[in-house]
Amino acid sequence: MNEKNYLVWLGHIEGIGSKTIEKLLEYFGSARQVYDASPNDLFKVPGINKNVVHNIIQSRDGKKLDRLAEQVSKLGIDVLVKDDMEYPSNLRNIHDPPYMLYKIGNILKQDEHAVAIVGARKASAYGKWAAYKFAGELARRGITVVSGMAYGIDTAAHQGALENGGRTIAVMGCGLDICYPKTNYSLMLNIQKKGALLSEYSIGTPPLSNHFPARNRIISGIAKAVLVVEANLKSGSLITAECALEQGRDVLAIPGNINSSLSVGTNQLIREGAKMVTCVEDILEELGMEEQLFNGGAPIAMSSQEHDIYAMIQEHQPIHIEVLALKAKQSIHHINSMITILQLKGLVELLPGKILIVK
Repeated sequence: MNEKNYLVWLGHIEGIGSKTIEKLLEYFGSARQVYDASPNDLFKVPGINKNVVHNIIQSRDGKKLDRLAEQVSKLGIDVLVKDDMEYPSNLRNIHDPPYMLYKIGNILKQDEHAVAIVGARKASAYGKWAAYKFAGELARRGITVVSGMAYGIDTAAHQGALENGGRTIAVMGCGLDICYPKTNYSLMLNIQKKGALLSEYSIGTPPLSNHFPARNRIISGIAKAVLVVEANLKSGSLITAECALEQGRDVLAIPGNINSSLSVGTNQLIREGAKMVTCVEDILEELGMEEQLFNGGAPIAMSSQEHDIYAMIQEHQPIHIEVLALKAKQSIHHINSMITILQLKGLVELLPGKILIVK
């Protein structure tokens, strides 16, 4: 049994949250040592009360340990602690990062440039369109999109990123063995294949209402900026915006119809100093990014035409150069020129038979 399995066991104990886990691990050095510690030693940990000690002792069950290890293995769940290299670096630097994160998928260096897109669950058609559009345009520039996989704006943002060949991260307010909402199951599978699912909650934890305000600090903490698309005055998206400000992140908002309750929150944010966004260039300007693609953390400048061809190859790869020309509605001569430039920049590879893939 490895250390990650003992971490899963520790995180699954009732009444033990992130701060308690951090105290225990700082004192004992490992979750395995917590599992083996005597009651007297557990009581020596500052801030640990008798209920926590009782729950730890009662949870020491070899069969349960094996069962939890089997569950996380089948689901492909990994456990990250703050000191792990793969732990999101932006999140590590906020004032109250979760000590442990459960993860399905991969966290990459390019995720340091992520933008969060959040908004109303009961979004308008316009709001969904805007979330999809901006997520897609960010994704085509190599910028990871972060959201919470809720109905409405979150779902549209994830879909926009994925369907434009990009990466997206969903931060859940429940265990990663639970799909919430249930209708997003296929989206959840796509996210874990082309991005990552994250949660600070152990497997089996239901999506309780009090989890979501805490979850929001992780959404903003991972990102460099938060874009609010639609929100009424009681929207959880405004909590995310507040978290972003506390964390020193940029807050951006899309202006809306003054007659719509879904625009009250975003228009208020703009009135209070949030950057008004009407095109993707507004986001890039606020973040100090030019037209560029992040490839393994290194920014690579690209023209808009190069972006379009690169995104098309990424979406349809492997793709024959003539098929690409048809899809792009460009001449073979023009496509050959674009491919040569992308090859020189190390972004695409031309395989035998004139087949293209991204690197």
